[in-house]
Amino acid sequence: MAVKAKELSALEVGRLRSRPGLHAVGGVPGLYLQVTPTGATTWVLRTMIGSKRRAMGLGGFPGVTLAGARERAREARLQVEQGVDPILARQKAKNALRDEQAKALTFDEAVRRYIDAKSDEWRNVKHRAQWKATLETYASPFIGKMLVADVEQRHVLSVLEPIWKIKTETATRVRGRIETVLDWARVRGYREGDNPARWKGHLDALLPKPGKISKVVHHAALNVDAAAGFISALRQVNGMGARALEFAILTAARSGEVRGALWAEIDLDEGVWTVPAERMKAHKEHRVPLSQHAVKLLKNLPKVEGTDLVFPAPRGGQLSDMTLTAVMRRMGIDAVPHGFRSTFRDWVAERTNYPRELAEKALAHVLESKVEAAYQRSDMFDRRAHMMAAWAKFCETPVVKSDKSKKVVDLPTTKKAA
Repeated sequence: MAVKAKELSALEVGRLRSRPGLHAVGGVPGLYLQVTPTGATTWVLRTMIGSKRRAMGLGGFPGVTLAGARERAREARLQVEQGVDPILARQKAKNALRDEQAKALTFDEAVRRYIDAKSDEWRNVKHRAQWKATLETYASPFIGKMLVADVEQRHVLSVLEPIWKIKTETATRVRGRIETVLDWARVRGYREGDNPARWKGHLDALLPKPGKISKVVHHAALNVDAAAGFISALRQVNGMGARALEFAILTAARSGEVRGALWAEIDLDEGVWTVPAERMKAHKEHRVPLSQHAVKLLKNLPKVEGTDLVFPAPRGGQLSDMTLTAVMRRMGIDAVPHGFRSTFRDWVAERTNYPRELAEKALAHVLESKVEAAYQRSDMFDRRAHMMAAWAKFCETPVVKSDKSKKVVDLPTTKKAA
């Protein structure tokens, strides 16, 4: 039978601190004070756990008192008697705590990490800024400091309900971005369960459908018959903004594509402007046929030293997105530059026999029908070149008000081989 250790007093245990070694202190079988040569002192419980003899640390002395060490030793031995490995249980508890701490990610931090991880896929810096700004403005005040693991339906609704009816388009974007961030957090292991920001089968039962409460506001556009008169007046306006606007009208291009145009993209001899995929909304390279009027405009532009931009700002860099709009405002025109794409589209539909898909190609629109898109792999460049030349000619010829008959431009005929 093993010899039972003498039960030492707190004073006696204190004296052991000067004696390196393993000292039985009694009170609980297997409880020792371990003193290292450096003077460090810790409590150790030596006992059989299953089929193995184990030594379990119970904390340092005097941080853990003699009474405290005996209490911990009794609890550990009780666990052993109940078939629990206290060392393993403690390790599992520590691991669980680390996991919980690792999941302690706030919504604001999740947004930052998501943007850092995915923004390389986005077409421009502006898109990243819009993502960050909308969530900072509308979501962060409500859920920014919350752990993503704790975000529930009621929290998402607290973000959306104040703006759903008055800023519907913005609200739908915010909802979609919250859903995306929470999806990212779930995949990364920061949250579990269904996404409380999902629309179909969830929030669509609680919020009115966006299409039922918001009206689509189209860009203000100039009437087709006023296009030529406007071009004539525009040519009397000096400045790079006016020339960029004129070029945008003649090419039916977007403002951003024109403002970022580089001389390296333009072949004046062939009459082609090739816009790279990274500057296109659809992320596909777009060849723009240049009419004689567009080529003439470009040839008359000065090439500014130190930049390859076709339409540089006076102080360097690109023209701002408001520059072209400002030109129209100063001219007293109640329309916006983007509206000329609509004017061009109306001209094609009302004054020509060019097919719809040709106009869509000119506008670099993505066809909604995947079947139709699959069959239209050609960019129809030659046919578009004829159409853009006809558009430029139309913009040069003011419509006579008394002429009630609208002249229809026909497609070019193909000469038969002799």
